[in-house]
Amino acid sequence: MNPLFDDICPPIEGELIPLHERAYVVRAYRRSPDALVLRGAVRDQKPPGLYIADDPDVITVHHMIVDLTIVIPSMEITEANVVIEVHPDPACPTITARYDQLVGLSIARGFTHRIRELFGGPRGCSHTTALLQAMGPVAMQSIWSFRVAESRGLGLSVRPPAGEEERQRMVARNLNTCHIWAEGGEHAAAVLSGTVSSIPIPFARRLEALGRDVTEWAPD
Repeated sequence: MNPLFDDICPPIEGELIPLHERAYVVRAYRRSPDALVLRGAVRDQKPPGLYIADDPDVITVHHMIVDLTIVIPSMEITEANVVIEVHPDPACPTITARYDQLVGLSIARGFTHRIRELFGGPRGCSHTTALLQAMGPVAMQSIWSFRVAESRGLGLSVRPPAGEEERQRMVARNLNTCHIWAEGGEHAAAVLSGTVSSIPIPFARRLEALGRDVTEWAPD
């Protein structure tokens, strides 16, 4: 297996010449009862021997890291830090201060559009801007996990949203984000009514593998 690739993106079999790999990693952390932190990274690499004959190692041409602190429940960015670790031109890091404009933005409402407005094209680093667009959805994906971590810390049970207000908030966050959450669709209606009795497939499979009762995750 070519060292550029890992299990999340298996190489295509056959007589193909690897040219480039771009990798995104975004991690979310609970910092306090009212704040989460996102750390995201983007890295571009060229395969061994492509640009420099007989070189056994990959060459990293871009590596950017972004840290965002986000307050809950407003989802407003209160701290932002951009580091350009590896870059092709000496002037590349001079743009990092522009990303201070992230502070005060909501990562939930129109975030992708605002990122393009503020940092698209010559107004920013294209790789950092692309990374930010990948980070927004991770913040939203982390909300339930944020609550789970809070419940675990307090010794409470972890259950899907059961109350009517909780279900409404859940639907509002996800409505029209994909075909499953289409407005007027069966899934959104089932969540609102409280009739959804299943949990996400990966959790159900893991509970079964552990010999645990899947119904412990069922809504009230």
